[in-house]
Amino acid sequence: MPIIEGTVIRLQVDRLPGDGTPKPLWLWFSGTAITAAGMDRLWQMFLRRFDLEHTFRFLKQTLGWTKPRVRTPGAADRWTWLIIAAHTQLRLARHVTEDLCRPWEKTPATPGRLTPARVRRGFRNIRPATTLPASAPKPTRPGPGRPSGSRNNTRALVCHVGKTTKRDTATTATTQQPR
Repeated sequence: MPIIEGTVIRLQVDRLPGDGTPKPLWLWFSGTAITAAGMDRLWQMFLRRFDLEHTFRFLKQTLGWTKPRVRTPGAADRWTWLIIAAHTQLRLARHVTEDLCRPWEKTPATPGRLTPARVRRGFRNIRPATTLPASAPKPTRPGPGRPSGSRNNTRALVCHVGKTTKRDTATTATTQQPR
């Protein structure tokens, strides 16, 4: 086995919110020479990574980022931008919506700092109060279609459905007329 050099960092938290007992957190860093300032930066980067992982989890599970089976890279890009726009709308609406807490959830200390999942839960209550960017669709009449007096010159496709047998092919060969 090869020897891989690195630095193991042990984080000990003084207290946790609530009544939980803090356990040490062990991190591994691939660098060997690290200063105290670098160590502080590393655990703060870990916290940001933790936030990012939960954001991607929210995008995938709640907003359905990975649900559609898109066929092209362009469609995947458009879907990703649509999910990002939905997440941005939830972030912007957190000051407008009220918190619909479940019985086991604590109310946040500041009401304007709701998570996107809690904003999504209360979004249906603010949707009717917002203005719509588009007006109602106008009723329309059907298009002109084929000009009157002209004939359809394209033949309809004949698609045989199901399994054909020797008897069916013999019958169709004798019943077909020349064109």
